[in-house]
Amino acid sequence: MKVFCYGVRAVEQPFFDKFAKQFNYEVKCVPNYLNTKETAEMVKGYEAVILRGNCQANKENLDIYKKLGVKYLLTRTAGYDHIDVAYAKQLGFKLAYVPRYSPNAIAELAVTHCLMMLRHLAYATSRSGKKNFVIDDYEFSKEVRNCTVGVIGLGRIGRVTASMFHGMGAKEVLGYDVFDIKGLGDIAKQVPLDELLTKADIISVHVNYKKGDPPFINKEFLAKAKPGLVMVNASRGQLADEQAIIDAIESGKLNGYAADVLIGEAALFGKDLTGKTIEDPLLAKMVDLYPKILITPHLGSYTDEAVSNMVEISYQNLKDYMETGACANEIK
Repeated sequence: MKVFCYGVRAVEQPFFDKFAKQFNYEVKCVPNYLNTKETAEMVKGYEAVILRGNCQANKENLDIYKKLGVKYLLTRTAGYDHIDVAYAKQLGFKLAYVPRYSPNAIAELAVTHCLMMLRHLAYATSRSGKKNFVIDDYEFSKEVRNCTVGVIGLGRIGRVTASMFHGMGAKEVLGYDVFDIKGLGDIAKQVPLDELLTKADIISVHVNYKKGDPPFINKEFLAKAKPGLVMVNASRGQLADEQAIIDAIESGKLNGYAADVLIGEAALFGKDLTGKTIEDPLLAKMVDLYPKILITPHLGSYTDEAVSNMVEISYQNLKDYMETGACANEIK
């Protein structure tokens, strides 16, 4: 089977090559994203395509794929809103995704973001980089052991995040989920959302997003939150009302917000915009609010373990389709 893979960075190539030998695939990897007619036409001669986030499998590109004989359209991501699923199914593509990969990858990034905001490390190191070594009042911090941590979403990633904060000696770790989560033990206490919001000094958000859902982090959410809160969103950009975040930062209600995901992130992520104007005014404002708003360009899954998981599961999805015509990770 010949497999074409988009958005593969040089450090990821060895994982694609390693598993290609194991699955006996002929694989071509390119750093390009699927975002133009020209990038869509690159798959000529390949029956299977593996996408990553911010690849645009829209009607125009899917029509090109159909014409070129692509049969299998896979994404090595948990989200798949970059694929026009209804139209892809109409054209007969076999679709699959990666429902889970290393939860530690996301949890570690979220905890790092929280600590950077709590200890004002981005602010302090940026000053040091400019040869300013004066400690000012803004750099005064609380210790984790004096903080109540709230983890919203107690799936695999949320539970690992909670366990990390528990291991660091947080005063209390509170968790919220729409389901009753068993087996939390002494790692976290599951509570109603309103209780978590009024008590938490730190919040890490790990909830699912379905296309069309209203923002979960909105004005009402922030109004209930404890003043001086620091919060990280390493799940989906669409979970947050970005104007409400900006307002809360400017009013002082939020002391820090970190995001590894943004609404419309394709306009920024993967691009060097040094010296250029960011056209989206909300995104531009969020960038300007550094270091109270910290943005990373969707780094959550950019670890050895996560990439290994994503590639192996994607290859297995293809193998399942070829051998049985079905796949447990089919996009429905």
